[in-house]
Amino acid sequence: MKKNCGLSICPLASGSQGNSVFVSGEKSSILIDAGLSGIEIERRMSAKGLSPDSLSAIVVTHEHTDHVKGAGILSRRFNVPVYINKKTWQTAEKKLGRLEAVEYFECGTSFEIGDLKLNPFSISHDAADPAAFTFQHKNLKIGLATDIGIATNLVKEHLKGCELLYIEANHDPEMLINGSYPWFLKQRVKGRKGHLSNEDTGALLSEIMGENLKHVILSHLSFENNTPEKARQTVGRFLNTSQITLDVAMQDRPGEMVFL
Repeated sequence: MKKNCGLSICPLASGSQGNSVFVSGEKSSILIDAGLSGIEIERRMSAKGLSPDSLSAIVVTHEHTDHVKGAGILSRRFNVPVYINKKTWQTAEKKLGRLEAVEYFECGTSFEIGDLKLNPFSISHDAADPAAFTFQHKNLKIGLATDIGIATNLVKEHLKGCELLYIEANHDPEMLINGSYPWFLKQRVKGRKGHLSNEDTGALLSEIMGENLKHVILSHLSFENNTPEKARQTVGRFLNTSQITLDVAMQDRPGEMVFL
């Protein structure tokens, strides 16, 4: 249930089988990605006291199916505009289908959805024009960055000064190398356009965290090459967990709503 607060965030699903995150200000609510079926996203929103009827927009980070599967369906069913950059739209158009309203954004140019200010920035991933975001409302700031091959200086600069970070911790390197993935896929995952390991994420957080950071949600964990316990333990070594709450977003169920 939504409270009267500055910013709130709730992971609905996180992982290679589907990703979606609910972000809300005082007057506007958005979904970042909709990578489950429309029905399943409705079910998970309902479980948290939310409804797609309340959405101001669906914002797409990139065109991979685990990020867009239900976006077109929800957009048509509830008449919700989709915010997407042009290269991603050109690649994802067949997956999304006909949309009543499409709004284009460009990485590097901020825009507003109601009382939320979104700052999209480019990331290194094997997609047409993948984006990560910060969200601002009044003096509060949330950072969301998943599907990152490497943490560039651009990523680091944008994610500084956040009260909450929703960030990927995709794999444990040893589990990945010793796992059943074919070699080309192992190379993709750990490559510059793949995903961050637990250690990569911990090192990134240790570099960018400031006195404002109070909450970290680890996301996009690999089902085969990671565990919530490994991710939490590894990343936790880089953080002062007495001052920062460390959570893990799950694939099979929505997480808790976090209010700032």
